[in-house]
Amino acid sequence: MTLYDQSIQLLIDSQTASGAIIASAEFPSYRFSWFRDSSYIAYAQCRVGRFQQARDYFIWAAQTVRRFAWKADRAIANITAGKRLGPDDYLHTRYTADGLEDENQWWDFQLDGYGTWLWALGEYVELAQDGAILDEIADEVRVVYRYLSHLWQQPNYDCWEELSQYLHNYSLAAIHAGLQATAQLLPDLAQDAAGVTTAIRELMLTEGVCDGRFSKSFALKQPPQSILQTPQTVYHDATTDEQMRQGAEASLIGLATPYAVFSADNPHLQATLDQLEAMLHRPNGGVYRYLGDTYYGGGEWVLLAAWLGWHYAKIGRIEEAKKLKSWVEAQADENGYLPEQVSDHLLAPDRIAEWRDRWGSVAKPLTWSHAMYLILCEELKRYE
Repeated sequence: MTLYDQSIQLLIDSQTASGAIIASAEFPSYRFSWFRDSSYIAYAQCRVGRFQQARDYFIWAAQTVRRFAWKADRAIANITAGKRLGPDDYLHTRYTADGLEDENQWWDFQLDGYGTWLWALGEYVELAQDGAILDEIADEVRVVYRYLSHLWQQPNYDCWEELSQYLHNYSLAAIHAGLQATAQLLPDLAQDAAGVTTAIRELMLTEGVCDGRFSKSFALKQPPQSILQTPQTVYHDATTDEQMRQGAEASLIGLATPYAVFSADNPHLQATLDQLEAMLHRPNGGVYRYLGDTYYGGGEWVLLAAWLGWHYAKIGRIEEAKKLKSWVEAQADENGYLPEQVSDHLLAPDRIAEWRDRWGSVAKPLTWSHAMYLILCEELKRYE
């Protein structure tokens, strides 16, 4: 079985009867469904023609939103009234397969996953030609739209679940794409969405640019009061905050691919991607998250290599995309499983032991890694 076929099968095996998509069944801390990971995985299902599996996920996610819509309503009401929220007054970032909140503490106030869900839903409707799904989940789409359009300026955890005291360009891009997708799905929201997305773009261009590049994260000059009453634990070194906020950051690929917040010739975007290539793409290897990464020693992430390859394929840099595809394929083990990250060339080798002691070996297989590989394969097919 080829890695392509193995990856499709893994996506099937990682989806439960409820429709939830599990991040990694073999890694205890990842036996949950993240809106972020799962929405990319559902998009990959669409790209390989597995529309029913993608539909099952979107229905499951909508049911989960329906169950906790009261939290979104309460968050909006309190933010509108200028009140401070507690550490559980928001929609969570990951859920059990039954669509329930995890009893263990997690870094849950993250907005990007909900933006990605709306974006991926828009892609599903277009690719599957299934506008009828909105007859079932339009109310929940509106809940998420209202939630994001009211809370997008609130500091929250980034896509790597760090730096909760800042805003993040990747997260803003995901929200921007999600609101735009909603405007296409529900045209009565188009005028409101245009106003919010314009404000997001303006903020990214003013406060989110440093030295001519989009920064990973930034603080508002006049920030709203943090909605978190008590900070949650983080696992990065405080001394690296400045580097983490202003340095190269792999998730910023998302500003171009898939979210297309700015055109490919935008000078800030070009400079951002140039820095990413120079600092995070290891020659003939994978892609690091950022230079201050210490999670499992800071290895090369398989899904990021596929993501950069996806971007290269979209802009016509086919040979570079193929090289990244070959590197990803070389990381599969004898079972055809792709890990979350590869530990051959660590940024912080002295930090891997603490994570192994805490959570065991690096997650493998990681469903998101396989999904991004499939997306890269499908993107390259356009040129074959």
